[in-house]
Amino acid sequence: MKMLMGLLAAVAVMTTALHAETPEDKGYAIAQETDKRDSGFGDSSNDSVFTLRNAKGDESVREFTIKTLEVPGDGDKDLGVFHRPADVKGTAILTFSHGLKPDDQWLFLPELKRSKRISSVNKSGPFLGSEFAFEDIASWELDKYKYKYLRDDVQEGHECFVVENTPAYEYSGYSKQIEWVDKTIYQPRKIEFYDRKNALLKTLTFHDYRQYLDRYWRAGKLEMVNHQNGKSTTLARSNYKFKNGFQENDFSESALKSIQ
Repeated sequence: MKMLMGLLAAVAVMTTALHAETPEDKGYAIAQETDKRDSGFGDSSNDSVFTLRNAKGDESVREFTIKTLEVPGDGDKDLGVFHRPADVKGTAILTFSHGLKPDDQWLFLPELKRSKRISSVNKSGPFLGSEFAFEDIASWELDKYKYKYLRDDVQEGHECFVVENTPAYEYSGYSKQIEWVDKTIYQPRKIEFYDRKNALLKTLTFHDYRQYLDRYWRAGKLEMVNHQNGKSTTLARSNYKFKNGFQENDFSESALKSIQ
């Protein structure tokens, strides 16, 4: 009997070990839950303000609007149009986000009256002088990264999972990202971006979350700090609206070119 009990105990231990959740499994499960909770919103729009600061603290402000269309089975489509100041008025960015497939991005320049396709190899460059790269403004998609749970932590009083995200797509400007995911709302509280040499490049923090449609959480303020050049950018977002009835043709190249 003792031998049988010992054998059963050994089998139980082996079974538990075989089914133990790895850091990669847990990291993916956290990302999958984040994706699940943010699916189904259809479309949204918001008013946004960029405040750019150089290393000396000098500021410049840019105002724009963002429209987003959720695409089932693919990444979101985003259209951003700048309104102020005068030197960027009419500038627009159109983004079709994908998983492992390279994102499609076009920049419309009113002074040239034409749109310019952004090459995949240039996605790590700064977006209109901000500390946000072109790849930062594309929507997050589950398949874009490989995930690894690192630990639990607290970020500004919020219990978080800490997950390492390694880009699975080509031409990323980052070797990895370390993300603090809020355990309650499954949204990021902080992301550290590491450059291709694995040195800390930027830190993005998320503030002033609000819930919409009793389900979807959106941050009202994002702070991006570049540790290597001393610059920073604040992105303030307001006036969120959902279920606007946007259509695919509202996010076409022809729509981009018709912006005044």
